Amino acid sequence: MSDAAARGGPAAPADVVELRVHGASRASAGEVLDLSPTEQVAGDRSGGFYRPGRRPVGAGDAGRVTLEAYRWGDLPAGTMARALSLVFLLPFMLVNVAIWMRPANRGSDEVVRSLCRLLALTLTALYVLAVAGVALDLVAWKCMASPDCLAGRGWLSWLGGRPVGLRLAVLALVPAGAVGLLWRASTRPGRVFEAFRAPEAEVSGHRLGALGRWDADPLVGRLRSVHVAAAFGTLDATLLAARAAPGASAGTVALAAVTGTVLAACVVLLCTPPLIDRSATDRRLDRITETLRTTALVLTALVTAHVLAGPASWHAGGGLPGYGTIVTWLFVAQTALLAVLGAVLLRSRGRRAGAPPLFGLGALATTAVAISLGVAYSAELVYRVADFLDRDAPTAVRATAAGPPAAYAWAIVGFFRTVSITVVVGGLVALISRRSRLRAAAAVVARDHPDPPPEAGPRLRQVLKAIARARFTEKLIPLAVVYACLAGVGTATTTINQLELWPVDVVERLPGLPANLVLFASVFGSWVVAAVVVGLVLGAIFAYRTVGFRRHIGILWDLGTFWPRAAHPFAPPCYAERAVPELTRRITYLVERGNGVLLTGHSHGSVLAAATVLQLPPRVSGRVALLTYGSPLRRLYARLFPAYVDEEALHEIGARVGWRWLNLWRETDPVGGWIFSADPPATPDPVTDPAAAVDRRLRDPAALVAPPGDSVPPPIKGHRPCESDQPFTEASRELIERLRDPPAPGPR
Repeated sequence: MSDAAARGGPAAPADVVELRVHGASRASAGEVLDLSPTEQVAGDRSGGFYRPGRRPVGAGDAGRVTLEAYRWGDLPAGTMARALSLVFLLPFMLVNVAIWMRPANRGSDEVVRSLCRLLALTLTALYVLAVAGVALDLVAWKCMASPDCLAGRGWLSWLGGRPVGLRLAVLALVPAGAVGLLWRASTRPGRVFEAFRAPEAEVSGHRLGALGRWDADPLVGRLRSVHVAAAFGTLDATLLAARAAPGASAGTVALAAVTGTVLAACVVLLCTPPLIDRSATDRRLDRITETLRTTALVLTALVTAHVLAGPASWHAGGGLPGYGTIVTWLFVAQTALLAVLGAVLLRSRGRRAGAPPLFGLGALATTAVAISLGVAYSAELVYRVADFLDRDAPTAVRATAAGPPAAYAWAIVGFFRTVSITVVVGGLVALISRRSRLRAAAAVVARDHPDPPPEAGPRLRQVLKAIARARFTEKLIPLAVVYACLAGVGTATTTINQLELWPVDVVERLPGLPANLVLFASVFGSWVVAAVVVGLVLGAIFAYRTVGFRRHIGILWDLGTFWPRAAHPFAPPCYAERAVPELTRRITYLVERGNGVLLTGHSHGSVLAAATVLQLPPRVSGRVALLTYGSPLRRLYARLFPAYVDEEALHEIGARVGWRWLNLWRETDPVGGWIFSADPPATPDPVTDPAAAVDRRLRDPAALVAPPGDSVPPPIKGHRPCESDQPFTEASRELIERLRDPPAPGPR
């Protein structure tokens, strides 16, 4: 089909268009279609629709089925710079995902949203404090007062020996610029996606269906103003604490009061979801948040001038006055908020039959991981810069001998302890559950391959291990909660810093424990954090360049950027705001031209397909069929996002397409699984229970030994796509035939 015809030209429409949506990989259009060459018929380079350059002719379907692929892989990743930015924005992204993991219990909805947004605000403050710790504490306060530190560093010595106020005022531009960089970056993506808006009429009222109509710009704008105000308020508090150390003047007290008011206003606004979550047409709160942001900017200018021109002397020696205390109390606030969030989730989580024991705690686990990573990033940044300025000299002769605040040392030890214990617990869980997983795998293999030949022994063991590994996914939920609890304990231990004790000091007072053990943990933990950051950077690079590598780790980025920004405005932009309306528009266009549409989705593509179906009006969904494979809808999304993927949403999706829905899954798949039933009846009744006919389990591998004419046995496919497999072909042919029947009306 020519480009003109695909965009609405005079060519006669095909009978059925099979629209394929790929999963978590930057697959090419040719790979999705399993054909080459291809041509783009709609969209752009980031997200576009492709068709074969030469229409394939299939047996019995000549000229009646047109293949089309929607390639969205560049929306969450795209350029190398965007892929790398995801690494450094990972804490912001995770805390933003957490707000969507709240339980389905509407009674606790506002409380959980408020807590997630407050924790997101603490990450912004932590970001500012980390940069301020480098610029103000290490460089302006310590290094520029030390001839040894300035020696050979012309780029610093120009401020050496200058008044303290001048040094702090000039270097305050660094954290201010860092905030401005995030501010600028968070405003750009909105213009990219603003042209794609979903129709408002006749769409689902379910929460999952709201994603396609989500207009993030108003909410993100309000959140951005609040976070920018809080960021500059944090910088102001740091400068004023140093200024007040030798004695607070009336001007310092007045500026501190205004700073406290700005920070309190930020907290109050985030704790009132009915205000911050107003509709896009209600812009009254926008003026308030913008005024708050402007006030914070003006206040920062006044505080900087006060620091620069204040006549009082400065406190001498040690670290930047008040900085360590502010960092410690921020960690205390994070610990308290995590504890409250855990208590609220435990009280309000769903207790449905068959749910995992820790079901409903995804928001706590994800938020704790975000806080833990944010703390680790901050501590590592400060310590690496301190080592650079001191030229890795021994502690006794360091120019910045006071070092970073003890809270960062406790944070690194806590991160190392959390990761170490979680790894040990994960290993124990893997060992303890191995027997039961192998037993379950043996039952699957016995059912799929009842009489294996003797020479299939090695292959049989490979299949058993593959199925057992795939079943370990269910064990990750309690491990994530374990990590959350340990991370909370890790941030709580930073309160020991209030006693002006370092980790080594505490251990020396405990009998039988060598102090060098904690010193080793601190140093090794610092390198563990560095290794994590380097690993994430390398992962982003390889994921951008290598399709196979992205299939393994891309789910993290695709999961994180699927959800709109509702907690942290500096998180990466949401591609679902474009992908879902774009798919909706394309399907509507194809149906209005007289086509039926077979919508197929692999892995995360099935989630996009499900959200799209909920956006289709009944006159369109009545001409749509749905084929999912490797779908995480039930296995992951229903557990992690219980308020958005539940039985009601899944049944509404089936009803909207007239139950023309088939889901293919494998026991060897660690991500995808069944939607409605792992063991549907052999002869399901489409009248009394149409959902029972949706799931179809695929035997994987197809055989244990090499078939005639081949030298190797069929591969274990696991989570890989299966567009070329016979079961996929048969399922798509069945759905196409059902589409050619008289259309069934969607729900009204």
